[in-house]
Amino acid sequence: MRWVVAFAAVSLGVLGGPVPASAAPAAPEPLCTMKDSRIGELSGLVSDGSKLYAINDGGTKVQVFVLGRDCKVQKVLTDKTDPFDVEDLARTPDGRLWLSDTGDNQKGRLTVALLEMNPQGKVTLHRLTYPDGQHDTEALIMDKAGTPYLITKDILGEARVYRPSGPLASPGPTNLEKVGTVKIATTDTQGGPVGSIGSVLVTGGATSADGSVVALRTYTDAYVYAAPDGDVLAALQRTPVRIPLPGEKQGEAIAFDPDGTLLSGSEGVGEPLRAVKGAAALAADSAAASTDGSPASSASGGGPSDGGGVPILPAAGIAVAVVGLGWFGFSRLRRRRG
Repeated sequence: MRWVVAFAAVSLGVLGGPVPASAAPAAPEPLCTMKDSRIGELSGLVSDGSKLYAINDGGTKVQVFVLGRDCKVQKVLTDKTDPFDVEDLARTPDGRLWLSDTGDNQKGRLTVALLEMNPQGKVTLHRLTYPDGQHDTEALIMDKAGTPYLITKDILGEARVYRPSGPLASPGPTNLEKVGTVKIATTDTQGGPVGSIGSVLVTGGATSADGSVVALRTYTDAYVYAAPDGDVLAALQRTPVRIPLPGEKQGEAIAFDPDGTLLSGSEGVGEPLRAVKGAAALAADSAAASTDGSPASSASGGGPSDGGGVPILPAAGIAVAVVGLGWFGFSRLRRRRG
């Protein structure tokens, strides 16, 4: 089946649209290496400056690994709650950790969930329902007011943005509402498990400590958006700074240090965590320098933006791409609960 994935990647690479402007970010530099076999499927990451918090993809109980800046595990926060497929991690200013149990490779879940962990490690379950069917979601952004935004993983590069339509209930479910889309174009950044198609698949999200910058990542690149007023939807309408993250085997984790350094990581024991200094400042500078006001994405539920996304693919290209990504998703699903 490898040829199917390769052909899908070639098809999408040829037909990809233009890439949002970049402000010449620094190249990622190694921070430390994830050597602990307990974190072989790193999927979510946050930082408080002195410690890192990491989660695995999937799992049969809630586990948040607390790491030093050397990537060594200092302790593990655990709860008996059995998630279905945890994909991302966020942290609010009050010290609460939010696990996004929203993975759905087969698009068969009736509900997804947010798992709220207090500083003592106790988990509160918040079930959620989409208004328009099932979605595979790997990215969570929390704004500075504590509102969660879920961003889907879409094969055509037009990710959907959802948030709760009201206060989170426990156990719920709380209805989600679609509030926008974000278009991601293909890039030539090398890395990821599925070739060029990986450059349009959103695999993680992050918010800076003060809520003034948000980021999304794919398997190959990070997109950093200025949010000076903390408004996530307004931020996602701006042209982002694209930060290539080449060479990550299966990059899904992304976070900000309090000083605005962007952190990224990949699944796999022995893979490095890497840092891009000044990433948050680049987004702020880019937004301040922008004069045309043209959005690179649509975060108001409207139509696609100009020049930010993947063009419509021929039917054959779509079919091949879907088969390729479906094979990849199935191979991953076999390592998890059905």
